[in-house]
Amino acid sequence: MFQRVVPEAPSRPQGGGRRRHGDREVLAAIVFVATSGCTWQQLPAVSFGPSGATAHRRFSEWTKARVWAKLHRLVLDELGSRGELDWSRCAIDSVNMRALKRGTLTGPNPVDRGKYGSKIHLVTERTGLPLSVGISGANLHDSQALIPLVKGIPPVRSRRGPRRRRPGKLHADKGYDYSHLRRWLRARGITHRIARKGVETSQRLGRHRWTIERTMSWLAGCRRLHRRYERKAEHFLAFTSIACTLICYRRLTK
Repeated sequence: MFQRVVPEAPSRPQGGGRRRHGDREVLAAIVFVATSGCTWQQLPAVSFGPSGATAHRRFSEWTKARVWAKLHRLVLDELGSRGELDWSRCAIDSVNMRALKRGTLTGPNPVDRGKYGSKIHLVTERTGLPLSVGISGANLHDSQALIPLVKGIPPVRSRRGPRRRRPGKLHADKGYDYSHLRRWLRARGITHRIARKGVETSQRLGRHRWTIERTMSWLAGCRRLHRRYERKAEHFLAFTSIACTLICYRRLTK
């Protein structure tokens, strides 16, 4: 599956040079960095084959080629073709991560004494599999991420019939309680279930929203996401996409 999205290795018509490490070797090293939280410099001690510099360089190349988003979509397609995705109830939420460096898409976190950080925004299907992911500065209001995140759900294969990219119902907490978001969802045929400020508690949605809370804990299984170490937003998003892909891939291998 990975070979379908990875770009071809550049040719060397003049010959010479060092042997290029295989894509599978490098992928194993990158996944190890994502799951263990180690630095690129610590890779040689683990003996994956490629050096930390090689793995980081290939990681940057593949991130620029959008390999991780494509791989996530391929795994979703396989899940959809098996009927493993439940579009009847989806949920949206976010989680804050502290940033150790002030890079792009970071901002002062209002709930962490103004320390700089980033937010991971997520849409999951009914059982908690991530469909769409995005990042922002920690000071971005959750409501501003709903529209781009729902638009970012890719058209996924179904067991029968056309591809699908719109959930039947979307659950959200009070952070998304805005009339223009409700109108936008209704215009696209998506039923909204958003907690209303001053009327009901967010806990009333817990019966259906607990799945996305569990998915957030699954994301924490990728230790590289415990803190944001990357200055470049696309690199942090790449690790987030890798984590989402691993969550979906585990469902495939059950």
